[in-house]
Amino acid sequence: MLLALFAIVFGLALLVWSADKFVEGSAITAGHFGMPPLLIGMVVVGFGTSAPEMVVSALAATQGNPGLALGNAYGSNITNIALILGITALISPIAVHSQVLRKELPLLALITLLTFWLLWDRMLSFANALVLIVVFAGLIAWSVYQGMKQKTDTMATEVEAELDRQAMPIKKAVFWLILGLALLIVSSRILVWGAVDLATAFGVSDLIIGLTIVAVGTSLPELASSVIAARKGEHDLALGNILGSNLFNTLAVVGIAGLISPMAVAPEVLSRDLAVMTALTLSLFVIGYGFRGTGRINRVEGGILLACFIGYTTYLVTTTF
Repeated sequence: MLLALFAIVFGLALLVWSADKFVEGSAITAGHFGMPPLLIGMVVVGFGTSAPEMVVSALAATQGNPGLALGNAYGSNITNIALILGITALISPIAVHSQVLRKELPLLALITLLTFWLLWDRMLSFANALVLIVVFAGLIAWSVYQGMKQKTDTMATEVEAELDRQAMPIKKAVFWLILGLALLIVSSRILVWGAVDLATAFGVSDLIIGLTIVAVGTSLPELASSVIAARKGEHDLALGNILGSNLFNTLAVVGIAGLISPMAVAPEVLSRDLAVMTALTLSLFVIGYGFRGTGRINRVEGGILLACFIGYTTYLVTTTF
């Protein structure tokens, strides 16, 4: 059991570090070959920051651990809203602009309801997974199209400035891209092995391990970037980071796992985990709506979100043991 715990801690640390190097190498390589900054920001960086969840869930599906694959994706979404937004708001209250309430949040809510409908028969079939991937590809294409229509784009400007700051020779960038990808796979294998072994040692399902330890660990990059963005006053970036990550997890991470290995969905995933994820998503409408001006997720509301995460995790642990 100690070896499994060490594998989880070491695997998570290596996973987060290798994902960062993979994103850095990929972005600079893409820029060198002429990819527009907006595409780099939305596709390369977007995929890279969710690479830990994607690779872990894909490997778990390949090895016949559907609980770990789904638990990692949906547990990460719950962690993103309740834990990460909660901590971020406690550090620095987050302003919620009307565009988020009009576009991003309704979109995430609709995707969550689509997931409920697709999984209602307790099966993530190949066809269901394909629907998730097609919807994800359509969203990416539409977002890129909208971004290209604008004369100035904030994300493109930020990515361009970051690429200039991280300027490095193309050979070094390709080296970090390849090494980062290789270590992503290796660290994910170590993490999945440790998680499955720990679940076996405690006699619990791999779903519980995925919802707790693995989900929190793979969400660490989002925690770091959201806290930094909020402290700098970049509230759109802090909230957009979370909403984008949840969209990616719900569509791409679950979709890829389902394409690799269609799987049965445990009944508690629908009645407990997806229900909590949906409630948290809808709660952002309530706490983010500004009745007198711009909406804010203040420290009190951040504390409530954090309390929800603690309550949910406590419920998982107590009912499991």
